[in-house]
Amino acid sequence: MKTLGLLRHAKSDWDDLAKRDFDRGLNDRGRRGATLIGTHIARYGTAFDLLLASPAERVRQTLSAALPQMEPQFDERLYLAGLDTLIEVIREKGDGANAMLVAAHNPGLQELLFALVSPSAEDELFDDAAPKYPTAAFAVFELEIDDWTQLAADCGRLVHFKRPRDLDSSLGPEF
Repeated sequence: MKTLGLLRHAKSDWDDLAKRDFDRGLNDRGRRGATLIGTHIARYGTAFDLLLASPAERVRQTLSAALPQMEPQFDERLYLAGLDTLIEVIREKGDGANAMLVAAHNPGLQELLFALVSPSAEDELFDDAAPKYPTAAFAVFELEIDDWTQLAADCGRLVHFKRPRDLDSSLGPEF
């Protein structure tokens, strides 16, 4: 069995529209959300052996605020990666890790959630995560695989899902 964590970058800053998407950092709400979810991840207690991350600035800033003690392996393929690319990178880079955390973007992370959890494993936790994988959301899956190269559809069960707004209601959606 393997453990996979997914962390979406925190809320990005759109104040400077001249910045390339790749170079956008976090806004104040994003920095607060990243710090809060990082504290939650530490308390959750999974010791991740490997942190794979998109090199985008908003992911870098999220990790700096949330998980400053972890050393990410940046992979350019994770920038705005879709489902197939996420699976490819995880399969390729996972050797030797029992628990891996991937920090990246939507819609790829939400697509991975749908792919990993079979319809027979869908439950209330899945129903909570399925409508939207918001910024700074953290999910954990238990995977029925012995090696990361076996990662495939329907091999997992969602065992944990948290959003910053679950920890502090002031970080909920703005209307």
